[in-house]
Amino acid sequence: MRKHVAFQMDPMESVDINGDTTFALAEEAQARGWTMWEYGPEHLTYDRDRILARARPMTVQRDQSQPAIFGERELIDLATDIDVVWMRQDPPFDMSYITATHLLERLEGQTLVVNDPKWVRDCPEKILPLDYPDLMPATLISRDKIAIDAFRAEYKDIILKPLYGNGGAGIFRVKEGDPNYSSIFEMFMESSREPIIAQAFLPDVSKGDKRILIINGEPIGAINRVPQKGETRSNMHVGGKAVPTELTEDDLRICRAIGPMLKERGQILVGIDVIGDKMTEINITSPTGVQELKRFSGVDAVAACWNAIESKNSEYF
Repeated sequence: MRKHVAFQMDPMESVDINGDTTFALAEEAQARGWTMWEYGPEHLTYDRDRILARARPMTVQRDQSQPAIFGERELIDLATDIDVVWMRQDPPFDMSYITATHLLERLEGQTLVVNDPKWVRDCPEKILPLDYPDLMPATLISRDKIAIDAFRAEYKDIILKPLYGNGGAGIFRVKEGDPNYSSIFEMFMESSREPIIAQAFLPDVSKGDKRILIINGEPIGAINRVPQKGETRSNMHVGGKAVPTELTEDDLRICRAIGPMLKERGQILVGIDVIGDKMTEINITSPTGVQELKRFSGVDAVAACWNAIESKNSEYF
């Protein structure tokens, strides 16, 4: 079986080798004998029914000063030269991101794209959970201040965040009587044409925001991200601390509800966020946490991902 993989990602030079999931995926691919290429979404081209990328041959190494060694960029055909594309650039989930999914979707039946770009595009991470309202906290999506005011009046203590944000950016907790509420709302309205997502505040966040990794529809393990003292957000990008945890029956109930859908839609690596017994997000663009999970529990989510990919060889390779 030929094994050529291209990673569409933010530059490998800037990754944290001890925390970055894409680096770990590349490291495992290299150990399994895959030939690797790296390129960014800005290097992706549609040219007369071909999907091309100006990519660099790549080998990775556990050296923070030089995580990867690259060859010269050259134009490759993602349909004929590559067997697997990992779409791993970070959001924002904007028109650039959406365009990339449209281009990569044209590889269907020729090259396996992980995660499946059609469903990455059609399942934004804060909108997909709306299909499971019983698993979510109370949620409102709107730009209508009257609607948001009413939601706030009902739940008293709420979270406001951008609908397509990531990494904990732009998340605000607004308590009853907060004098900054109008200013926060105005900031959202001026910075974007998108709706805001409002959710009832979950006090259990003080105990952590659990990241559960789901591989090919099956939960494989979890880490807990605990916010700093005085902080609502638990994202590791903003100082949340990763600690070991176990899957609870509530966690498994959520995974059983959404797992078949994720597998059917070709989402091989997924990270869901759970606070208490409520799911807040389904992360399918570039989920993280595999290295922390392996350090805490020995569970190798990266190997499980590659096992799932290699098991699809009869369809693609």
